[in-house]
Amino acid sequence: MTTNCSFQGVDKLMEPLQLIIYVPIFVLGTVLNTLALIVFCFVFRKWTESTIYMTNLALMDLLLLAPLPFKMHATNHSWHAQYSTHCSFLEGLYFVGMYGSIYTIACIAVDRWVAICHPFRAKQLRSPRMALGTCVGIWLLVLVATSPVYGFREQGNEDFYCFRKFSEKGWNPALIGCLLSFGFLGPAMVLVVCSAQAILALRQSGQESPKRRTCVMIIYSSLFAFLVPFTPSHVGILLQFLVHQGVIEDCMAKTKISLLLQVTMSLSNITSCLDAFCYYFIASEVRNSKQRISFRLSRSMSHRKATSTSVC
Repeated sequence: MTTNCSFQGVDKLMEPLQLIIYVPIFVLGTVLNTLALIVFCFVFRKWTESTIYMTNLALMDLLLLAPLPFKMHATNHSWHAQYSTHCSFLEGLYFVGMYGSIYTIACIAVDRWVAICHPFRAKQLRSPRMALGTCVGIWLLVLVATSPVYGFREQGNEDFYCFRKFSEKGWNPALIGCLLSFGFLGPAMVLVVCSAQAILALRQSGQESPKRRTCVMIIYSSLFAFLVPFTPSHVGILLQFLVHQGVIEDCMAKTKISLLLQVTMSLSNITSCLDAFCYYFIASEVRNSKQRISFRLSRSMSHRKATSTSVC
């Protein structure tokens, strides 16, 4: 990126704005996700596919929130050069939490789609052990995929601002292409397609029930928790990549894109709070299951009830 365009105004604006965004997200997100872990781990002692995925999602959200105090500190304070490795570690944790949440939500959508749209095969494809294995796979995938973060920050002897101004290595076309394709677009398409087909199948069942309504609300809450925080931030990443590639050269456009990226990346942390909607509906579903509330998709599918009782 050319250096003849000043971003001091953007940085000055973001200093108080990031604190305004981060403080309530950190407090609320930490409380909600901690409560979710307590409920899923100690209140609902029966591990189902849904509770396993939601526990993993809560862990990812807490991992996403963990670096926020350091981000808040780095907003107004530079770090000594000797803390460069510590900064890279925190940045790595942040991206593990973010993309771990993305893949967990996508896997929840696939699991739900299998249970609703392919109930006969669900007995072979769905199980708590399979869900646990999938979550372990997500952790391994995001840990490996985010490892390049440790090379984004240039080593030097000067003080620096953590979570800001990556080196040009971080804007490598192949890296950004993989990030946008496999980190966002791929999971987003999986989520949207699976959710749309699941909602259609539920609505075509023609029979209202508390469980069916709860399941539909879980699907909508997952879509909301995914698309609202992550779509603007990845659009900002794409635009900033175009700036680094010299496609966008106008100084005013560059400053607006820089502001857009920082604001949307800050707001993307709100996913840790929005996931609470999913936790609420899952908790309601588990509670209703304990009370043996029946759920049938349609008369023709009534004999498949045992397969679909833990759909959501």
